[in-house]
Amino acid sequence: NNPSKEFLKILERKDLDFILKIEIPLYHKPVEAKSKLAWYEIADKELNRYALGLSYKEIPNKDNERILRLCLFKKFTPKITLTLAVILLLGFSVSAYINISLVHANRALVKQLVDILQKSTLAKQQIEELIRDREAFQLKLQEKEIHIKNLEEEKKTILESQRKRAIAEEEANRKINELLSLIKHLEKEREKLKEKINSLRTQETQITEDLLLLDKKRSSLEKVNIEKMYRWIKVHQNPRTGLILSYEGDKELHNCSFLYDQALVAIAYTKFSDFERAKKIFDFFRFKAKKVDGGFLNAYYTNDGQPLEYTVHAGPNIWLGIAIAHYIKRTLDNTYLGLLKEIADWVIKLQNEDKEGGIRGGPRTEWYSTEHNLDAYALFEMVYQITKDSKYKEAYQKIINWLLLHVYDKPEVPVMRGKGDATIATDTYAWSIASLGPELLESLGMDPEKIIEFAEKNCSVEVEYSRPTGEKIKVKGFDFAPLRHLARGGVISCEWTAQMILAYKLMAKFYENKNLSLKAHYYEAKAQDYLSNLLKLLISSPSPAGLGEGCLPYASEDFVDTGHGWTTPKGKSTGSVSSTAYTLFAYYGFNPLKFAD
Repeated sequence: NNPSKEFLKILERKDLDFILKIEIPLYHKPVEAKSKLAWYEIADKELNRYALGLSYKEIPNKDNERILRLCLFKKFTPKITLTLAVILLLGFSVSAYINISLVHANRALVKQLVDILQKSTLAKQQIEELIRDREAFQLKLQEKEIHIKNLEEEKKTILESQRKRAIAEEEANRKINELLSLIKHLEKEREKLKEKINSLRTQETQITEDLLLLDKKRSSLEKVNIEKMYRWIKVHQNPRTGLILSYEGDKELHNCSFLYDQALVAIAYTKFSDFERAKKIFDFFRFKAKKVDGGFLNAYYTNDGQPLEYTVHAGPNIWLGIAIAHYIKRTLDNTYLGLLKEIADWVIKLQNEDKEGGIRGGPRTEWYSTEHNLDAYALFEMVYQITKDSKYKEAYQKIINWLLLHVYDKPEVPVMRGKGDATIATDTYAWSIASLGPELLESLGMDPEKIIEFAEKNCSVEVEYSRPTGEKIKVKGFDFAPLRHLARGGVISCEWTAQMILAYKLMAKFYENKNLSLKAHYYEAKAQDYLSNLLKLLISSPSPAGLGEGCLPYASEDFVDTGHGWTTPKGKSTGSVSSTAYTLFAYYGFNPLKFAD
């Protein structure tokens, strides 16, 4: 390419030799040969490009044989390659057919569950309407019964008066006939009301029987879809880094792994005895993850583990500690005990920087989050149970004092979002129940029922949800913040709704232990109602890896303001790891903020 004039003059020499080193595939040492120039010509005038033709002068026989073998290989390679390609194509076609079949089957399962939940909701609404109608007719029947009884009494009085000659016989007979006619009319109306009531009872019985069948199908489909939701989480673990993709569907969040999500998944792996998968996550943070100010970053790239952002917050680090504590408690494997203590001690260092014993949002932040301090209480309690080191007990007792000073100090707002921050955040209400527990809350002078009632009154919403298929359905759940404070209208947070479902289940267990079965049943029914509604938001995985298996979106609306400083992900079919993992916890009644009994 573009040779100099001097080089072209050299080519004109008759005695010019070339030494060739020819690289042969699969051979470490190249072939060496001597050759002479046979011809040269210009191949491209514009680019001043020349072509040279060489002929061998000397080449060893063994090297010549290597070249001939390469020629033979190249001759037959296309046929072999074509044969292999046909075999691979057939294999790929079979695999693709199986995958497509799985995708259709998994999407059908999701649709069946959503349809069953819809029918179940409608059946419950019909039963409620029938009960209201029946009660209204029963009230009318009671009124008719009283009216008939009063008329009978009046007739009796007239007959008594007639016997005593107090009124004329003709007048008495007229009044009696009027009363008899009216009683007869009322008796006919009474019979009609009885028929309506019986008809309503029959309808109610039939719909109740239908509902029982639907509930059996729902229960079975829920179980299958929940298992597939867990598999959906597993397929998004990167085999090289061990990290889990946090969102599937939002192109801007592709290849993003948030620390909080990694902790939730590690807890799920431990619960389901997938210990090797959990260890891959812990190994990343033990050996590879970059730190800033002694803490792990909020997010990393999934494929190579490099930092996605350089922000360090206390909460996600605390959750990683909680995940490790669950693993150690369950397996009795102390491999990651050093990492657990490192995280807990880093949080204590933050705590010691505050004279009141609270934990700031991070090393470089000034705000205090209730959520982070509730997380820290759970972490310190767990580490103390594992190590019996009194400094962790002292640390969680400081958290209690801080919460009483800054979180549970205003009766009109049972749970503050943070120090000096009365904003209502649904997760702080759910996590108050999950982290501290109803028993401790009561002993601190807090009413756990009022905490639940306040969250339900202010943050429970019913929205019209547009499924990815275009179908619109009514769904109940919990918003990120009170609806009245936001212009966007109601939005369901799937993760925070799952947290509230778990809180209801914990309240049911609390009252069951107190032998208050009616209250326990009330909270269990609430949990099941919201769980059924939450699963209506179930979507099919949009990626080839997900094979159409069920997962939950982050929220019922994409790209809207949560009211707490961030927006929901983009995409109508974006699956969220945090929502899916927390729904698994809610379904099984598993509290990640406490060790299992």
